Amino acid sequence: MLTWQVVTDGPLRGLDERVGGHLAGRGPQTLAEVLADLGSMPVALPVLALALGYAVWRGARRDALVAAVTMALVPALVVPLKIWTDRAGPLTSDTGYYPSGHTATAMVAYGGAALLLTRCAAPRRAWVMPAAAGVLTAATGTGLVLHGYHWPLDVLASGCLCGLLLLLSSMGMRRSSGRTPRR
Repeated sequence: MLTWQVVTDGPLRGLDERVGGHLAGRGPQTLAEVLADLGSMPVALPVLALALGYAVWRGARRDALVAAVTMALVPALVVPLKIWTDRAGPLTSDTGYYPSGHTATAMVAYGGAALLLTRCAAPRRAWVMPAAAGVLTAATGTGLVLHGYHWPLDVLASGCLCGLLLLLSSMGMRRSSGRTPRR
């Protein structure tokens, strides 16, 4: 529905541009840029790489493979959508801003790391990693909007797309092994 609204200049797009136009450039811009950078590949991918290495070391090789493939799917899905929608950013006439690649990278890298690490965590602490992934992804999206890199719908669309990817990844991890990795 979000993509349809963006492509057809629907009412949600108008609201998105009014709200996004009001938010762009607001707040401490240095902090907004730091938050936006949480979704960059040099920041998010090493976090996933460490979790992949830990999962392999703990004997969860198939889970690590599922998480790695999920991350590889991000550009394969996001780039064609950027080309197809051809949406300009809030502070530029350049196009290719919908959906947000930084949000997608953050959500899948941190979410994938959380899925891998949660399987090895004590049950009463299992909520910590997904919560941290959610906070980092939300911080990334907030920074992107406040700095004027993306419209709010760009960020929301990436969240929806990558939420589905992480759900499928989680299901793939559950099916990939009938046993829990050693603690």
